[in-house]
Amino acid sequence: MSRALFKATSLVGGMTLISRILGFARDMVLARYFGAGTVMDAFFVAFKIPNFMRRTFGEGAFSLAFVPVISEYKTTRQHQEVRELADRVAGNLGLVLLGITAVGVIAAPVLVWIFAPGFSDDLSKYQLTVSMVRVTFPYLLFISLTAFAGGILNTYGRFGVPAFTPVLLNVVMIAAAVWLAPHFANPGMALAWGVFIAGALQLLFQVPFLLRLKLMPRPRLARGHEAVRRIMKLMLPALFGSSVSQINMVVDTLIASFLATGSISWLYYSDRLMEFPLGVFSIALGTVILPTMAQHFAAKSDAGYSATLDWALRLTAVVVVPAAVGLLCLAGPVLVTLFNYGRFNALDARMATASLSAYAFGLLGFTLVKVLAPGFYARQDTRTPVRIGVISVIANIVLNLLITVPWAMSGLRAPHAGLALATSLAAFINAGLLYRGLRRLGIYIPVPGWRPLVWRVVAANLVMGTLLWLGSGRLDTWLTRNALQRGLWLAFWIALAMAVYFLVLFACGFRLRHLRRASAA
Repeated sequence: MSRALFKATSLVGGMTLISRILGFARDMVLARYFGAGTVMDAFFVAFKIPNFMRRTFGEGAFSLAFVPVISEYKTTRQHQEVRELADRVAGNLGLVLLGITAVGVIAAPVLVWIFAPGFSDDLSKYQLTVSMVRVTFPYLLFISLTAFAGGILNTYGRFGVPAFTPVLLNVVMIAAAVWLAPHFANPGMALAWGVFIAGALQLLFQVPFLLRLKLMPRPRLARGHEAVRRIMKLMLPALFGSSVSQINMVVDTLIASFLATGSISWLYYSDRLMEFPLGVFSIALGTVILPTMAQHFAAKSDAGYSATLDWALRLTAVVVVPAAVGLLCLAGPVLVTLFNYGRFNALDARMATASLSAYAFGLLGFTLVKVLAPGFYARQDTRTPVRIGVISVIANIVLNLLITVPWAMSGLRAPHAGLALATSLAAFINAGLLYRGLRRLGIYIPVPGWRPLVWRVVAANLVMGTLLWLGSGRLDTWLTRNALQRGLWLAFWIALAMAVYFLVLFACGFRLRHLRRASAA
């Protein structure tokens, strides 16, 4: 089982890696051409609104409710019944999305006021954001249907196609910034149209692969279909449970809109870097284990269910902890190397470094949520993550008030970093409560061998972190280097850190069979 899961995770991670690299190229282009001022603040809010709803509704609540049910159908029903389910879900989902999209376009001024109330003090920024939202909001329709198609493909083991699809967004956005923007009176509007075009292309890209599986949906409204009713019932609590991190991000954006111009952009660029390991590994891992555990649940295999979760947690410890330590130690060098060109100046680099360091601290918490939450969703339990999510959101708001507000009022630099720190702390609270819930219910039983694994990972990270902290140099030094020097030095330190980490890890007694044993137990 471990080999198949690792192969699937590697495939999704590899496809996501390509997308993330192009995503960095996209962000480098945006930073060079637009910097971190009014236009980018407006665009990031305009893109965040449909993106928030997409992650909450499409890839969030819907996928978490849909994948376990269609996995059950695949395991226990005939292919024709699976196809009928896809048809009925497509009809209901499409109708709901059309309604939400129409309301979103009409209510754009209200949405901007809700998501970025601080913009109302600057009429030109507010109006620009409203115009952008009206163009970007249909992205919700396209990308949610794309997530629906991806859920079908993932259930049938076609993980690579949905993982590759985001590449199209990055390619279109780069083209929009470089070639489309000069033709607009306000170049920022080209980015909004780039989002619209990319959403349509991502949906169309999935179609040939659905045809091959003979599961291309023919939308029909469901009338009394048992599985559709079950999906809708599961979605209601999942709407909140799956959106906890997104709600936290919205709270951050809302508060950041009252801070200095550029704060939203600094948070965006640092969040993008934090999302790199989160997307390449953490989200890939969560994507793979959800249908796998759902099939174990349908087959009533409690041992396989728990072993899958244990394998995922062990892999998380070995991979994510060093990624978090490395990102924390190299936050400044990475930001300078990727973004400190053109209109993205040294001040922008320093401010984004502050928030990236805070996000890096929470990387393990964000990942644990991605791994532990499917432990409930695969069992079609969406209520428990919701209760935990409520606590997490409240904790984030309280932490923002305790950390960011006094920070901003004191006049100290980079108060936006307090927002990132509060979000990171809230992620650990969320992960801790999810873990406790799984253990109390007996859903997850750890396989023996965790204690030596933890000590080996801690020792290897202490050595690696000390090396990076003392050897990588001050941010001022990186700012004086040219692009080639930055790239070479960054590659050197990343390669050296990885080599030292794994050498120490293996010297302490870790072997790959420890992961295989966990999943086979």
